[in-house]
Amino acid sequence: MTIAEVSQKFDISADTLRYYERIGLIPPVPRSKSGIRDYDEESCGWIEMMKCMRKAGVQIEALIEYVTLFRQGDDTADARKAILVEQRDQLVDRMADMQASLDRLNQKIENYEHILEAERRLRKPEAV
Repeated sequence: MTIAEVSQKFDISADTLRYYERIGLIPPVPRSKSGIRDYDEESCGWIEMMKCMRKAGVQIEALIEYVTLFRQGDDTADARKAILVEQRDQLVDRMADMQASLDRLNQKIENYEHILEAERRLRKPEAV
């Protein structure tokens, strides 16, 4: 598959695909005789995995470390799991921060409704 086809299939820009390859998140993509990237099933599998990991909030630096360990073999399984656990913990912290922000915003909205009601009561005499 060409980079344009893979870009469309996975909804990832061609620049991002090149970047992922350049920093080692996906192995070097096979090339045609004319030097054009020719994504195979293995390459697409890596792209799918990286997209999934990024969507889950895993940071690029952690992914680089994860892939480096993966390439070293099964002896690094515990270290890879530790990366995922750390990323999960960071995501939980970010979610808690977001929930606190949402709670504050909801409280402001709730109070705003009370303010609007008081303003409406103040305007009623003007209508009479």
